[in-house]
Amino acid sequence: MSNPGEADLTPIESTRDLAGWFAAGSKPRDAWRVGTEHEKIGFRTEGFLPPVYEPNGIGALLEGLVGKGWERIEDNGKLIGLKRGEASVSLEPGGQFELSGAPVATIGETEAELEDHLRDLREVAEPLGIGFAGLGFHPLATREAMPWMPKTRYAIMRNYMPRVGDMGLDMMLRTATVQANLDFGDEADMVEKLRISLALQPLATALFANSPFREGEATEYRSLRGLVWTRTDPDRTGIPPIVFEDGFGFERFADWVLDVPMYFIMRDGRFVDATGCTFRQFMAKGLPSDPSIRATMGDWADHVTTVFTDVRLKRFLEMRGSDMGSATMVCALPAFWVGLLYDDAAQKAAAALVRDWSVAQMHALRTDVPRRALDSVIGDVPLRDVAQAVLAISRDGLRARGHGEERFLAPLERIVSSGETQADHWLRRNAGEWGGDVSKVFGEAAL
Repeated sequence: MSNPGEADLTPIESTRDLAGWFAAGSKPRDAWRVGTEHEKIGFRTEGFLPPVYEPNGIGALLEGLVGKGWERIEDNGKLIGLKRGEASVSLEPGGQFELSGAPVATIGETEAELEDHLRDLREVAEPLGIGFAGLGFHPLATREAMPWMPKTRYAIMRNYMPRVGDMGLDMMLRTATVQANLDFGDEADMVEKLRISLALQPLATALFANSPFREGEATEYRSLRGLVWTRTDPDRTGIPPIVFEDGFGFERFADWVLDVPMYFIMRDGRFVDATGCTFRQFMAKGLPSDPSIRATMGDWADHVTTVFTDVRLKRFLEMRGSDMGSATMVCALPAFWVGLLYDDAAQKAAAALVRDWSVAQMHALRTDVPRRALDSVIGDVPLRDVAQAVLAISRDGLRARGHGEERFLAPLERIVSSGETQADHWLRRNAGEWGGDVSKVFGEAAL
């Protein structure tokens, strides 16, 4: 979850303003960039407990990075994030440490940014006895053992989540993801890219499955994180059927988001609880707690950040379906999506591949892949066969770009060739050399 943005107090004149907010993200092809975000699961190198905010914990890590040229972001006097240029560092509720990378032109630049970030983080974290693992779900800690970071919006969400799903707090505290942010050219391009990426997001969950352990035990799941998202706040998650309806575009999406229940707004630098009403109701009547507070475009921008669909439309597209993994897998994710969506021929091939899939089939696949990963099927087609076809399209798309980025697909090609996901690798290690000691994963998955 990103750090709060700057408030835009522009009044909302009509719902067309809201659609226009999305449309303003349209860019010419030569301005398209890719941004990569990843969350790391922290652990104490002695005992593997999750680090608290203070003392000598996550807060100290942030302070250490300030000394490396990052600007402070505070919430009620607490350091809760950092900014440097177009990149930022933010905290997930359980202390997962997130880098939101700057938008860059090539995956090679993403790789360099990641290497610099991990080097700086190790220099600050090691003296504090803190390490970070590339995993999708905390393998040891119970929900109750996880710390809470001092961000006001998380207190609001903490109270709300148990009302709308039995694993929302697990999503907040114990999961970690890697995501890629991509641009679109215009409304038609957005629609096609959103449909392709929503359809293929369960495939990404399978390819990047990397969370088979819970509270020190192996489970039947390859992606516990994927399971968690099927049981978190259905009002704002998953695959919205409206995206695949005739006439879908910016206005139809804005109309759908208007009816997503709110979490908060910001006023005078403070979060105000807005649970209990939709944005549509807020626009019509003000906040239930204070009808004199009227909706602004800044409120709309903040509300959009609380929509957790598998692909989120903002002024760009966020690919949100993948478990965090190794450094090579962090780079593989943007490569996978750039190859599919930044070359015309590749995009058309991907669109043709998923065109006949029904929304019901996509939902069934999304439900199946957390347990079965690449052993799942869509219709009567093995997902592993789909993966081979999709990777071939992505590789062709990357090759057409001419930057040598196809090398970043190598770990995904090994997974499809062998059938062994990151999760399968850890399960095999746990059943063999580790002798059932799941804590061994921290050393081997350390970044």
